[in-house]
This record gives sequence, structure tokens and C-alpha cells, in this order.
Amino acid sequence: MSKIVLITGTSTGLGISIAVQAAQAGHTVYATMRNTQKRGALDAAAEAAGVSLSVLQLDVQDTASVTKAVETVIAEQGRIDVLVNNAGMGYARSLEQADEADIEKILDINYMGVARCTKAVMPHMRKARAGHVINISSVGGLVGQPFNEVYCGAKFAVEGLTESMASYITPSFGIHFSAVEPGGISSEFANTVMEQMAQTGGMLEDEYLPILQKYVAGSQNRQETGIYQTADEVAAVVMQVMGTENPPVRIRTSEWSEAFTKLKTSLDPDGLKQQAQVVEQFLS
Repeated sequence: MSKIVLITGTSTGLGISIAVQAAQAGHTVYATMRNTQKRGALDAAAEAAGVSLSVLQLDVQDTASVTKAVETVIAEQGRIDVLVNNAGMGYARSLEQADEADIEKILDINYMGVARCTKAVMPHMRKARAGHVINISSVGGLVGQPFNEVYCGAKFAVEGLTESMASYITPSFGIHFSAVEPGGISSEFANTVMEQMAQTGGMLEDEYLPILQKYVAGSQNRQETGIYQTADEVAAVVMQVMGTENPPVRIRTSEWSEAFTKLKTSLDPDGLKQQAQVVEQFLS
């Protein structure tokens, strides 16, 4: 069945792939981005795929912008079946080194952006007694990693939001929540992290430097382990989740991400057992 799909962060990488694949699947797609002047890559990908989609301005850091985009879709379609919270920003620096403004920005985009967009669609999905919120999380939302504590902290928060809403909204209103957890994605995202480090002072000459150099030097080896997927590969998992009648609360996107998080996920890979346990504990 064709769905009305709203996607954030579609000017690059994974957002483009999700938007194009959703349109190819026959869904009505509203692809959003903070600056619609940067829609060129999306338009080119859509044209190459032979699909059409609508582009809206949506800044996940601006509640008014989020509200306007959601209201536009509701006015035109009467409903939103799927929200894909894809907009995000990487950050690699120790907490001690991090500027407080940078910390606030990462949390605002990666967590508050998800919360704002989800909050905006909830009244409409609740009224319809149907809907699906898909949050693009990360293995970093399950396992903390060196120099990624600020980013991982935000993704851990997204995981908590997803789990908590699934524990009572899904059984009460039929709205599903899923966290998609990739490893690395071969796109502009990783490059942006290194550019951000350079823009915020580069590698600082302090006691963290030799640890950071070891971390950066190992990046080539990590690429050879299968950590990185293409944006299209991750988008295909998002489409799988979108098309599932009883979708998972969480899902990894590759063999590498499954292996990396196995110690935390092996007893309950899709999160549905934990969801049922929470419902039984608190709502029965």
C-alpha cells in the first residue's frame, strides 16, 4: 500500500537514498532539508531513478519550521504514515576538549531534532491510530566509542526515546517506533566529522593527542573490516522496516554492526521482547 512518507535530512547521503527508494516503492515522498538551495543532488538522484518527490524546507533545530512542514503535508495529503528522522551530525572530540556550544548543537540536531519532528507528527498519527516513526540511530546508540561520547550520548538518547514511546504508544494507539542502527556509511557524513574537527581547532596538542592519533590511524583498518556500507544498502534496510507489518524496535544494518553490538543485542535482537516485558511490568 502506498504511504505518505516524510523524511528529514535529504540533501546528502542516506537521506537521498531513502527518499529515492521510497519513491521507487510507490510511496508519496516529502523530502526535507534545512536549506532547499542544496537540493541539487537529490533532484539529480530522483531524475536518474525516474521518480518524482516533493521537497520541503525543514530545519530540525527550528520548531516553527518543523510544524510548518508537517502542516503542509497534512493539508495536502490528510495524513503522515511514516516519519523518517534521518537528519544528523557527527562529532569526534573528547568531552573535556569539546566546546559547550558544540555539545549543545550535537544534542540539538541529533536528539532534539528527532524529538521535535516526532512530537509534531504524533497528534496526526494518534488521531489515525496508525503510523510509523523510524529513527536513524547508530551502533553508537548501543556501544560507546572513543572520542564519540558526545555523539554517542545523543544517539543513546534517541534509543531511549524510541524504546520508551514503543512501550506504551504502540500497544495503545497502533503507532510503531523503530531505531535503525548502521555502522559506518560511506558518504559525506564521515568527511563532515573530520572537517568539523579541523574547524574546531583540529587535533589539539594535549594528552589526548596520541590516543586520537591511534584512533585516526586505525580508520583504514576499520574500513577493511566491513564497517562501512553504502547509503543505498542502509536505505534498503530502512525500506524493509517501513514495509514490515510488525516492525522491530531496533535493527542493525549489516553483519559487522550485528557482530559489533552482539554483547548487547543477542538476547533480544529486535527489541520486541524487551518491549513486551516493559508493557507487562508497567501497564498490565
